[in-house]
Amino acid sequence: MDLDYGPEYDIFRQEVRAFIKEHRHLAPPPGDRAARPSAEAIEWQKLLIAHGYTARTIPCEYGGYGAEPDILKSRIVAEEFSRARMPGGLANQGISMLVPTLLELGSEEQKRRWIEPTLKGDVVWCQGYSEPGAGSDLANLKTSARVENGEFVINGQKIWTSTAKQADMIFCLVRTEPDAPKHGGISYLIFSMDTPGIEVRPLKTMTGHAEFNETFFTDVRVPVDQIVGQRGQGWLVANATLGHERGMLGDPDALENRMQALIALMQDERTGEGRAIDNPVLRDRLVALQAEVAAMKYNGMRVLSDSLKGEPGGMAKLIVKLQSCELAHQISALAIDAMGEMGILYHHSPRERDGGAWQWNYMFQLGLIIGGGTAQIQKNIIAERGLDMPREPKPARIAAAGQQITAPAHQAQGAN
Repeated sequence: MDLDYGPEYDIFRQEVRAFIKEHRHLAPPPGDRAARPSAEAIEWQKLLIAHGYTARTIPCEYGGYGAEPDILKSRIVAEEFSRARMPGGLANQGISMLVPTLLELGSEEQKRRWIEPTLKGDVVWCQGYSEPGAGSDLANLKTSARVENGEFVINGQKIWTSTAKQADMIFCLVRTEPDAPKHGGISYLIFSMDTPGIEVRPLKTMTGHAEFNETFFTDVRVPVDQIVGQRGQGWLVANATLGHERGMLGDPDALENRMQALIALMQDERTGEGRAIDNPVLRDRLVALQAEVAAMKYNGMRVLSDSLKGEPGGMAKLIVKLQSCELAHQISALAIDAMGEMGILYHHSPRERDGGAWQWNYMFQLGLIIGGGTAQIQKNIIAERGLDMPREPKPARIAAAGQQITAPAHQAQGAN
C-alpha cells in the first residue's frame, strides 16, 4: 500500500517546514488560554493567513487566503505544525463558529463587515445561547425582544457565556415571535457588548478561573438590521453555529497537538528510576490513546471530504464532539499520572510543570464534555440520527377532559 501523498504534496510539505524554521521565533507561547489574543498572537495570526496556513479557504475579499479546498494540504499544515509543537491559527467562538455561519447564511454586508476583523483577532465574540432553563432544550429559551422605533428591545438572561467579560460582540438567540411555536419564534442577533443594559457576572469554576459568565439584558436596544437571516429563522442559523461549535470542540488537530505534548512530557518526566514513558503501564495507556487520536485524525479527514462534496457526514460527523472531548480529558489524565506527585501541584507552585496547564486542562475538559451538548445528549443523537433507533419517550403533563394525564412527548433537544 502506497501512502505517499505524491511529489506536489512533498514540495508543499517542505514549504511548510521552511516557513516554520524561518518564523518560529515569532510564534506566541503554546497553550495560551487568554480569551483576548495578545498582540503577539494577533501578529502570528496575520502572518499565518498571509501564507495560507490558517483561514486557508476563506475568500480573500473577506480577509482569508482564498485557496481552493485541498484536504491533503490542510492535513500537511496540521501535521507539520503539530510535529514542530508550534501553535497554529487562532480558534475561538468568533473564528471557529460565527465566521463559517456568516459565510453560509450571513448577508454580504455582514460578511464584509465582520469576517476579516474577526479572523485577524481584532474583534472577540461570545455566544448567547444557554439560559438557566434552556440548556439541552435550547428552544425553550425565554430571552425576548420586541420591536420599538426600529430597534429590538431585549430583556432576559444567558448563562455559561464564555469570554463575555472580554468580548467586543455577541451572537445571541432571542425570542422575537412570542406566539409562534418555540422553534419558529427565535431570531439570531449580533450586537456590541458595550450596548447599554448589558451586565456580565463572572462564574468561577473548579479551575480557579472564571471562564464562564452570567449575562443579563435589561432593555438592550439593537437595530433591527443586526440580524442574521430573517425574523423567526434563528433556529436554522443557531443549528449551523452549533455544528461548527462541535467541530471546534472536537478538533482532531488539537488532539494531535495535545498528544505530541504528552509524549514530550513522558519522555522528560521521571517516575522512580526511569522515564515515565518507560513505565509499561503508562506506556500501554499512551499507545492506546495514540491509536484513538489517529482514528479521530482520519475520521476528521472523512468528515472534511464529505463536507467538500456537500454530503451530510453521517455517523462520522456525529461522533466527533463526544469522542474528542472525552479523549482530550483522558490525555490530560495520563499526563497528570505521568507526573506522579507533581501532578497534583497547581496555581503557581514552584515545582508545577508547564505552568499548571495539564491540571487546568484536566478540570476544564470535564466541562467541555458537558458544554456544547452533554455526552448523554450526544449519545442520543448518535443513537437516533446515526443508528436510526427510536427516540427516547419523555413524560409530559397534558390536560385532557379536565384531568392531568401522562403521555409521551418528543421534546426538541436544542443544544445537542
